[in-house]
Amino acid sequence: MNKLFFAGLLLALPLSLAAAPQSVNVPLPAPSATPSAAPTAAAAFAQLDPAQQRQRRSDYAAWRALPEGERERIRQAASRFAALPADQQQRLRAQFQAQDQAFREGWRLGPQLGAEFPKLHGLFGFVPPQQRDAVLAVLRQLSPSQLVQLALVAQRTPPQERDSVRSAFLTVPAAERDTWLKRQAGQ
Repeated sequence: MNKLFFAGLLLALPLSLAAAPQSVNVPLPAPSATPSAAPTAAAAFAQLDPAQQRQRRSDYAAWRALPEGERERIRQAASRFAALPADQQQRLRAQFQAQDQAFREGWRLGPQLGAEFPKLHGLFGFVPPQQRDAVLAVLRQLSPSQLVQLALVAQRTPPQERDSVRSAFLTVPAAERDTWLKRQAGQ
């Protein structure tokens, strides 16, 4: 997998120690400091401005919503990313930040959906709030090949038909999704 993928995961979910250091500038205690002098996570959070606090809460909610397998993949990516030289990490961060925000936000959905999200964005980027949980539940059930087919459907669906295609997709029983996707993708 490419390194931009791993950087994207880490920057889209800045919950690990590998998150962009410019997001929080909290000094670490001196090595000789007593444990009680060390700032707690709550104290560090309190030092953030309200917008940063909202972003952290949103990041944490996105992290908790991921299946454990996805979180494990991100932990492994974080380990590999942390092992890279600092200049390479910074270069990957810069590449990721240069991407469109919709692309960056897609990575909050985890490695599997994040990789396909730029292609799925047309169909699923602006889901009504009442459909979001159902949409994510269905998307997380799809196999990689089904996601590729759905990406074709999303790219071929005209804007005026997106709501009806998305609604139709959500009503298809799991056992019939392959057939529906192949028919919609023209395969």
